[in-house]
Amino acid sequence: MKNKLRILKPSNQFKRDLKKYLTETISSDYLVVMSCLLKDEIIPEKYRDHALTGDLKGCRDCHIKPDLVLIYRDTGERIELLRLGSHSELF
Repeated sequence: MKNKLRILKPSNQFKRDLKKYLTETISSDYLVVMSCLLKDEIIPEKYRDHALTGDLKGCRDCHIKPDLVLIYRDTGERIELLRLGSHSELF
């Protein structure tokens, strides 16, 4: 674990998604994932964090809840929060 916190950079689309799912995301699961991303820690296995392919190659997704997916890009010092939504909305 590194001592320096990384920067979270939400996209405009992510901000709109967050407003839509605000009541669902304010949960301990959301906070655990965000904390891991900020601290450059491994996201617990239960969130099924994995790399994406195709048009989203270079991005990752994790399941904050069974059907609430976070799509993000890790650039090293910065985490770009790209989308938040149900699997059917995002894929």
